[in-house]
Amino acid sequence: MFTLFNVLFAFLIIFVGTLIGQIIGVGELALFLYILYFIAIIIPSLSVLVRRLHDTGNSGWMYFISLIPLIGIIWLFILLVSNSQSVENKWGLNPKEK
Repeated sequence: MFTLFNVLFAFLIIFVGTLIGQIIGVGELALFLYILYFIAIIIPSLSVLVRRLHDTGNSGWMYFISLIPLIGIIWLFILLVSNSQSVENKWGLNPKEK
């Protein structure tokens, strides 16, 4: 749900920023607003990513696997879309089981 609302809000910012930018004559307004939004959402996005890695039984440090060119991004994607552990792990209960 976080990612869904994040993407929808980003499109809304770009759309409204472009519309208002054309009205007032500032073409870069949408880019400026999106950069502000991106800076504001970095830490919450990382926390959601780490929580998802914990749900699958992996450490949050596995995020850095994405630094390996090509293979790392694919590996992280597979970790993020894999099913949560059905039992309690060292980071807590499965959120689907609550």
